[in-house]
Amino acid sequence: MTEIRVAVIPGDGIGREVVPEGLRVLAATAKQDPQLTLSFTEFPWSCRYYLEHGRMMPEDGLDTLREFDAIYLGAVGWPGVPDHISLWGLLLPIRRGFDQYVNLRPVRLLEGVRSPLAEPGELDIVVVRENTEGEYSDAGGRLHRGTPHELAVQETVFTRFGTERIIRYAYQLARERGGKLTGATKSNGISVTMPFFDEVFREVGREFPDVDASLIHVDALAARLVLDPESFDVIVASNLLGDILSEITAAISGSIGIAASGNLDPERRFPSLFEPIHGSAPDIAGRGIADPAGAIWAAALMLEHLGHAESGRRVLSALERALSEGARTPDLGGTASTREMTDAVLAHLGPPAAG
Repeated sequence: MTEIRVAVIPGDGIGREVVPEGLRVLAATAKQDPQLTLSFTEFPWSCRYYLEHGRMMPEDGLDTLREFDAIYLGAVGWPGVPDHISLWGLLLPIRRGFDQYVNLRPVRLLEGVRSPLAEPGELDIVVVRENTEGEYSDAGGRLHRGTPHELAVQETVFTRFGTERIIRYAYQLARERGGKLTGATKSNGISVTMPFFDEVFREVGREFPDVDASLIHVDALAARLVLDPESFDVIVASNLLGDILSEITAAISGSIGIAASGNLDPERRFPSLFEPIHGSAPDIAGRGIADPAGAIWAAALMLEHLGHAESGRRVLSALERALSEGARTPDLGGTASTREMTDAVLAHLGPPAAG
């Protein structure tokens, strides 16, 4: 039995509240699975760390994380530290340094949770977002700052290598699921990168004749996600479009406090990172009411990625049963505290394994 080493970065705000709850669930799950041994090492890298040290993490931060099997992150961001500093100082270097080119965002309408939509149907969607290039590039700059002629330019970067691999991953996932794939495009308005994305989507699609694949302009796609979410299964998108669409899917599932994501290196050369998609929420930090569901679902995704799919399913099932029996934090209209919500999940995990 090999020990799985997990680097833990609680981050800022409610990240520091939900991550300990996720760790409680992971520890309890490990006690149920004789083949699962977990160890956790916590790092204080955050906006608080930045204010003390002038960096979001040490210069050798990636070298430190490289020795772990997975990274478990809470949330990053705090008033007084600009968002571009917190993002480009911690999360993006991890994603790109470890080539976590897949941002996987599954969304389901969990039992016991109400969607804001009147008739959401069988909501079960996975957004596959390109995670290392695209619109989130630091190529560009500003000229003539503070004058009437000020200019800001930022380049979008789509490589064939990066575009092919994310689209191929999405086709393979669609083949494993319901056999339907939607590509998000905007080639009627963005005249270079989006037609390129469309071409690669069709080229790769010839390798998957069994997958029902189509391209939809992102504005129409966003509208259909609200009007007919049941018609989607797997959606693949560029970095920016995938970011936006996955927020929509999270919202229609009931609350962004529930949703989780995995930042994956599918080839497993480097550690992958798992996190709830919500932010640090300074407005409710310290009140003990943050929803731990997203962090718990992220823990389930991590277990699945690490080869313990049954343990991951057990965690997600316990979360769903807790919700169906009425354990809800205020974002879902309930009164449970962060810890009480986790207690309800733990009650449904069952006893530790015998022996």
